[in-house]
Amino acid sequence: MNADSVQNPLLDGRGGGKARARGATGHALGIAGWGVAVLVPLTFLGVFFAWPTAALVARGFVTDGALDLSGFAEVLGRPRTWRFVGLTLLQASLGTLVAVLLGIPGAYVLYRCTFRGRLLLRGLVTVPFVLPTVVVGVAFRALLASSGPLGFLELDGSLAAIVAALVFFNYSVVVRTVGGMWERLDPRAEEAARALGASPWRAFASVTLPMLTPAIASAASIVFLFCATSFGVVLILGGSRYGTIETEIWTQTTQFLDLRAAAVLSIAQLVVIVLALSVSGYTRGRRERALHLTGSTARPRPLRLRPTRAGGWGDILPAALTAVVGIGLLALPLVNLLLASFRTPQGWGFGNYVALGTTGGANALSVTVWEALGTSLRTAVDATVIAVVVGTLVALVVSRRPRSRTARRAIGLLDAAVMLPLGVSAVTVGFGFLITLNRPPLDLRSSLLLIPIAQAVVAIPLVVRTVLPVLRAIDPRLREAAAVLGATPGRVLAHVDGPFLVRSLGLAVGFAFAVSLGEFGATAFLARPDQPTLPVVVVRLLGRPGAENYGMALAAAVVLALLTASIMALAERLRSARGIGAEW
Repeated sequence: MNADSVQNPLLDGRGGGKARARGATGHALGIAGWGVAVLVPLTFLGVFFAWPTAALVARGFVTDGALDLSGFAEVLGRPRTWRFVGLTLLQASLGTLVAVLLGIPGAYVLYRCTFRGRLLLRGLVTVPFVLPTVVVGVAFRALLASSGPLGFLELDGSLAAIVAALVFFNYSVVVRTVGGMWERLDPRAEEAARALGASPWRAFASVTLPMLTPAIASAASIVFLFCATSFGVVLILGGSRYGTIETEIWTQTTQFLDLRAAAVLSIAQLVVIVLALSVSGYTRGRRERALHLTGSTARPRPLRLRPTRAGGWGDILPAALTAVVGIGLLALPLVNLLLASFRTPQGWGFGNYVALGTTGGANALSVTVWEALGTSLRTAVDATVIAVVVGTLVALVVSRRPRSRTARRAIGLLDAAVMLPLGVSAVTVGFGFLITLNRPPLDLRSSLLLIPIAQAVVAIPLVVRTVLPVLRAIDPRLREAAAVLGATPGRVLAHVDGPFLVRSLGLAVGFAFAVSLGEFGATAFLARPDQPTLPVVVVRLLGRPGAENYGMALAAAVVLALLTASIMALAERLRSARGIGAEW
C-alpha cells in the first residue's frame, strides 16, 4: 500500500467501505424520507377527502350493502334536479365567458404594459379572489337591493346579479393566468407582422392570440370550476330561484333530510368537476410547454402604456375597459358595502359596529360577532398549519422530474389527485364528514379539529399551486451537482430546495389563511351552534328579519373583508418582493 492510499480514505479498502456504507445509508434515508413525503399527504387526503367522497357515492348507489340504482334514477328523473343542473352549467358558462372577455384586456394592461402604480393595481385586482364568498354575496346584495345605489336596475335576486358576482370573484384568475404568460412573450413576432402590413388587431389575432390560447383555456377551465362551486354567492343572491347543485344539496340535507338525494346530486356535481379538472390539467400542461418554448424565465421589457398608436386606438380601449371593470365591477361593490355598513335606522354612525358586541336583534345569534371572529381566527390558524405542511410535502414530491416514465406518471397522478379538492364542492366535503367521521375509529364530532381539517382540505390545492412553480423553477442540475459532490438527499433538500421553498411560504400561508378564514360551504355543515365562525354568523344575520340584524351583517362582512384583504396584501407584498407567484 502506497502513501497516497494511506492518506486518502476513499482509496483505502476500509475507508472506501465506510464511504460506501454512508452513501448507502444516506440513500436509504432519502428513499424513506420521500416515502414519508408521499405517504403523509395521501393518508390525509385519503381519510379526510377520498373516504367522505366515497361514502357519498355509496349513499347514492348502495342500499343495505347491495348495489341499488333506484335512488339515482329517481333523483335524476325529477325535473327539479335537471333545473338545478342546467342553472349550474348556465351560471358557470356565463361567468366564465364574461370573465375571460373582460380579463384578457386587463391582462394586457397590467402585465404587458408599464406605468406607475402597476404593481399596486395587480395586488388590488387579486383581493376579490380571496374574499369570502359570503362577503361577495353581501356586497352585491347591498349594491343591487332596492335601497342600494343600483336598485333602480331591479337586478336584485336575478341571474345577472349572480353572474356579475362570479365575474367579480374570478376576474383576477384570468388576469393573472393570461398575464403571466403574456408577460413572457417576445413582442418581436407581433412587431414583425405589423412591419409586413398587418393592422394591430390582425397582428394580435393571428400572432399573439394563438400563443395565448393555452393560458386562456387554462384560465377558463379554472374559472368554470370556481363558478360551478360558488356556494355562498349563489345562496345569498340566488336563493331557490337561481339555485345550483350545491345549494340544492344544502336544501335536501338541511330542510328535507333527504341524504340519498343529496348524495346523488354530489355525484352529479363530482362528474362535472372531474371533467373541468381534466381540461384544466391538460391546458395547464400545454401552457407550461408553451412557456418553455418561449424561452427561459427571463421576461421581455414591458411596453410603455401609450394613449395612441399610428393608425389605431392604441392602448385606449384596453386601458379604458380595464378602468371601467376596476371601478365599476371590482371597487363599487366593496366601497358601497363599506358605506352601507355605517347606515343605521337612526342615521349615519357606528351603531352597526357597536352592535357586533351583542347577539343581534331578538337574540338572533347564540354568540357575539366578535366571539365568532375569535373562533374563525383560531380555526384558520389550525387549518393553515395543516394545509401548509401537507401542501408543501406534495409540492416537493410533484416538483421532482424523475427519469423513469412510471415515476413521472405516478407524480402526475398525485398532482391530479391533490387538485380534486379544488373543484369538489366544500358542501360535499362537509356533508361527507357528517356521515363518515361520526363513529369509531374516527369520531370527531366533539373534536375542535373537525372544522380546521375540512378547511385545510379546501386550502391544500392552493398551497400546492403557490409553492410548486417556485420549486419547478429550480434548475435540476443544481440538485445533481450537489449529489455528485456527496450531499445526501436531506442536505440537497435543505440547501438547494430550502431557500426557494422559504421564499414561497409567505404567499402560501397567506392564501391558506385567507381561504380558511372565509370558508363557508363545509363549515356551515360542521359548525356548532355555540361556536359558529364569522361567515356562518353573517349568513344567519341575513336570514333574520329586522334592520338591526341586516346592519350587523354588513358590518361583520366589512370586518371579514378587511381582515382577509390585509392578509393578502401582506402576502402579495412578499410575492412581489421575492418575485414569486401562484400557479392557477
